[in-house]
Amino acid sequence: MSGPVLNRPLAGVRVLDLSRVLAGPWATQALADLGAEVIKIERPGAGDDTRLWGPPFTTTTDGGRGDAAYFMAANRGKRSVTVDMAAPEGADIIRRLAADSHVVVENFKVGGLSKYGLDYAGLSAVNPALVYCSITGFGQDGPDAHRAGYDYMIQAMGGLMSVTGQPAGAPGDEPMKVGVAVADLFTGLYASNAILAALMQARATGRGAHLDIALFDVQAAMLANQATNWFVSGQVPTRLGNAHPNLSPYQPFACSDGAVVIAVGNDGQFRALCAALGQAALGTDARFETNAQRVRNRTLMTPLLAALTQPLTMAELMAMLEAAGVPCGPVNTIDQVFAEPQALHRGLTVEQTRPDLDAPIRTVASPIRMDGAPCVHPAAPPALGQDTETVLGALGLDVAALRERGIV
Repeated sequence: MSGPVLNRPLAGVRVLDLSRVLAGPWATQALADLGAEVIKIERPGAGDDTRLWGPPFTTTTDGGRGDAAYFMAANRGKRSVTVDMAAPEGADIIRRLAADSHVVVENFKVGGLSKYGLDYAGLSAVNPALVYCSITGFGQDGPDAHRAGYDYMIQAMGGLMSVTGQPAGAPGDEPMKVGVAVADLFTGLYASNAILAALMQARATGRGAHLDIALFDVQAAMLANQATNWFVSGQVPTRLGNAHPNLSPYQPFACSDGAVVIAVGNDGQFRALCAALGQAALGTDARFETNAQRVRNRTLMTPLLAALTQPLTMAELMAMLEAAGVPCGPVNTIDQVFAEPQALHRGLTVEQTRPDLDAPIRTVASPIRMDGAPCVHPAAPPALGQDTETVLGALGLDVAALRERGIV
């Protein structure tokens, strides 16, 4: 996908992005895709840590090492400005930018920006309508507020790893993290939601807000039905491998050439599944007739179904199930995901160019569509400091002099 932004519902909103790594940048990339102007403040000469989080790396036009793929994943559509906020003159530049911004996003440790006068108190004093979003590991208060928070440790501490992985006693039995940084990603999405709500309030009242978004809080919220299962039953959820705690069958089944996830959501679908596999009687078996019975007796039922799917190819099984109205899908590798006809039709790959790189940058499109059209910013993830001259020049600053003194 390339070309102009087709939807810009946040046009006119300026976001000052002081965040780095993933949760904050994920939030601001979502805002950029929706049309906001996002100014990413980075350290002179170094930039966001994730520019070095590789391999893999992009390649520059002269054959050198470019930015890491990790950085590219979360920084589409932003303007990169290098400023040393630890220098008083640099902090003053950020204050001037904040005075003309609608949103600030930061993910420093609690109190980390106060020494520069760049905390909520300092910036809201120059811009009372400012929406200031602080993303931390554990929030602005509480016994752990001072601690740093990283996705992996939050998945562990927040309970996700206790329900992810093979069951106790099975081969490979150990708590497992998810294959992508879901605590960071969910935190970015909660942050962007909160920012949009606070912007509506600011426009109505002229008063901004300090948003306090914590990875630990988000991870607890992500436990969703698993947490409520415990609240209701008093039974602590455990690891079930690829099985579902509340539904069955709802897991992958082996075929002769791979595996297919069968996702039965009701009793009618289960009967249709059994009929499609040539064993209609299983659908009315007293042990499996209702979902509650299937969950209770899954260790009896699953091997019976597995014996029916094993001789079939993935294509054969999916054709049978789709014809019967039973939800199913292949267990794809990542390259297979983007080769899916549906992915190609929906334009899930964004291809963009940057003058310093020898090949186009490919990233995953925003899943948001409005009135049938995608919301994807056309600008590639920025080179370090590529917009410093333009953005700071608009403030009337002598950028060359600032660069000589190491401020930008």
